Amino acid sequence: MAEIPYAPERIRVLPSWLLGRAAARGHRLVGEALGREGMRMMHHAVLATVAELGPVSQADLGRVLRVDPKDMVAIIAELHRDGLVRRTPDPADRRKNAVSLTGAGTERLRRTARLGDEANDRLTAALTADERAQLVDLLTRIITPPDGGGD
Repeated sequence: MAEIPYAPERIRVLPSWLLGRAAARGHRLVGEALGREGMRMMHHAVLATVAELGPVSQADLGRVLRVDPKDMVAIIAELHRDGLVRRTPDPADRRKNAVSLTGAGTERLRRTARLGDEANDRLTAALTADERAQLVDLLTRIITPPDGGGD
């Protein structure tokens, strides 16, 4: 296991520091797991979003995932090259491409979702099922501003 970076005691008890360390470990575990399928986390996120939203424009994908349009074009091109997504003219606006999963994309997403779940199980292995559910609830409340606005 990676060594926890030094921080003064006053810092080590701050929720922000602990959340950052937990997030870094989670990213590392998930990134390594997805890497076994030759995938990066953002590629997995795009596949999962396309699966959930159905055919979706590249522009909408970028907005939903908060990815720069140039970066989204590159990600979609890589996924298309690997046969995981198809780009077809959007019936609502022929100037846009609608992105959808191929059969291979659906299968890759199924495998990477399983790997991501396994990595998250490793991340939360010290917790009971009830504690994990509570953690998810608490984190959801932390990232959702009470007034519904953004930060």
